[in-house]
Amino acid sequence: MPVMAGGGLVMVSAVVLVAAAVVVAAARGGGESKRVLILERAFPVEERVGMEVIIAQDSARHARTLQSFAGGIVDFPVYGTSDPYVAGLYYTKVRLGSPPQEFNVLIDTGSDVLWVACSSCNDCPQNSGLGIALNFFDPAISSTVSSISCSDNICASLVQTSSAECSAEYNQCGYSLKYEDESGISGFYVNDLIYFDTILGTSLIANSSAPVVFGCSTSLFGDLTKSDRAYDGIFGFGKQGLSVISQLSSRGITPKVFSHCLKGEGSGGGILVLGEIMDSRIVYTPLVPSMPHYNLYLQSIAVNGQLLPIDPAVFTTTDKQGTMIDSGTTLAYLVEGAYDPLVTAITASLSPYVTPIVSDGKQCYLVSTSVTELFPPVSFNFAGGASLVLRPVDYLVQMGFSDGAAMWCIGFIKVENGDTTILGDLVLKDKIFVYDLAHQRIGWADYDCSLSVNVSITFGKDEFVNAGELIVSRGSSSSVPFKSTHQIMNFFLQHIFLYVGCLVLL
Repeated sequence: MPVMAGGGLVMVSAVVLVAAAVVVAAARGGGESKRVLILERAFPVEERVGMEVIIAQDSARHARTLQSFAGGIVDFPVYGTSDPYVAGLYYTKVRLGSPPQEFNVLIDTGSDVLWVACSSCNDCPQNSGLGIALNFFDPAISSTVSSISCSDNICASLVQTSSAECSAEYNQCGYSLKYEDESGISGFYVNDLIYFDTILGTSLIANSSAPVVFGCSTSLFGDLTKSDRAYDGIFGFGKQGLSVISQLSSRGITPKVFSHCLKGEGSGGGILVLGEIMDSRIVYTPLVPSMPHYNLYLQSIAVNGQLLPIDPAVFTTTDKQGTMIDSGTTLAYLVEGAYDPLVTAITASLSPYVTPIVSDGKQCYLVSTSVTELFPPVSFNFAGGASLVLRPVDYLVQMGFSDGAAMWCIGFIKVENGDTTILGDLVLKDKIFVYDLAHQRIGWADYDCSLSVNVSITFGKDEFVNAGELIVSRGSSSSVPFKSTHQIMNFFLQHIFLYVGCLVLL
C-alpha cells in the first residue's frame, strides 16, 4: 500500500523529535523520582531533507514496530459479485505464513473458521472456473507455523464447541465441519501469521501481521470439490472465538466490529474493514443473544408500505428458528409462511405492463422496461424500529429473455421444510453493513459501494476516534489508504509518543 504524503504529514515527519540514544537522567524534587524523556532531532534543523530520506526513515521504523502495534483498523480488498451467473459470491485475499502465501477466500459471515486448502489435500480442485489461480498452504515452507496439539488449551476449548476433534495418533487438533449446503471440510489447525494492512491514523497504511489459528484442510466434499466456482478457502467472520475478528479483537489489535459494503453492479468488489464504517443513516437492530450466527428479530414484512398478513409465529426466534444474515449465501431463503404472502402481494401490485409467468417452478415476470419503475419496495422490519428496505433488484434476479422481454424472477427461495430465513448477498449488496459485536447489534444503510466511506478507528479495545475517508477496494485494484485531512496534524501531535522516543524510568 502506498503512503499518502499530504503536506501536514510530511511536515510532521520532517521535524518530529526521536530518541537517538538512551539517556539516563535523574531529576528529583519534593522527594519524588521523576520520569525523564530525552529527545533529539532525527535530522539536523539546518539541513534540508528529501522525501526519499523521510520515507526510508519511516520504513525502517515501521519494520521495527508495526508487528506488535495494537490498535487501528484492518482493510481487506473485495472481489466478486452478487450476480449468480458470474460469481454469485464475494471473496478477499489473505496472506498467511512466512514467507507469505496468498489465498483467495470466500467472505462468509455464516461460519467461524478461516481455512485454506492444504498442500496435502488430495481431493481439492486444481483449477477454478472463476479464472483465479488456486493455491495450497504448505506448512513445511513457513518458518513461523506451529501446530496445535491435542493438549493445547485452544484445542480443548474448540472441542467443547464441536469445532475440533483430536487425532491421538498424530497429536493434532483437527476438525471436520459441515456447511448448510451439505458440503464440508476436514483438516487440522495451525497457528501462523496473517498479514494485513493496518490503518494507523488518518493517512498511514502499513503492512502488519499477527498470529492467528486457522485451518489447513486436507479433504473437501460436496460442492467444495467442484471447480466451476472454486476458491482457496473460506474466511469465516462469525461470532465465535475462533473467527479471526474474535481472535484479533480479543488482543486489542482491531476493534470488536467489522463492516462491509458489497458492490452489486458492474464488476462488483466493495469494501471490507475490521472496523466501524460511520454513516448518519445507519439504523441498528439487536442481535439475538446466545446464538452462534448473526440472528436478528424479524417482526414483519411490508410491500409498498402495506404490512403482509403473516402469522406472527413465523417470526418466532428460537435456537432452531429465526432470521440470519449470511454473506456466504448468494440468494435469500424465506420460510414458507412468509414467502407465499410476499410473492402474492408483489404480483398483485404490478401494472398490466408486467406479465407474470412460472418458469422452472419459479415465479417470474416478463418486463419490457425498468423493474425499478414497475415493482414495489419491500421492507423487512426488525426489532428496534430498523427497516431493511429492498429495491426490486434486491429481491429479483434477471434470468434472461423471453418473447423479446426481460424475464425477472423472485430471488427468494421458499424454505418448505425449514424454519430459518437467510438473507444473502442478493439482499446485502449496495448497503453498508456494520457487525458491532461490542454492542451486540447489526446496522445498515443504503450506499453506493464504489464511493469512499468514513471509518472510525481504535487505538484501544473500547476507545474510538474519528477518522478520514477510506477509498473502496475495487475488484480490479488494491485498496487505497485514508485521504489526508486537517486532522492529521492534531492526530500526530496527540499520539506522537506512541510512535517515537524512549522512556527511561528512574
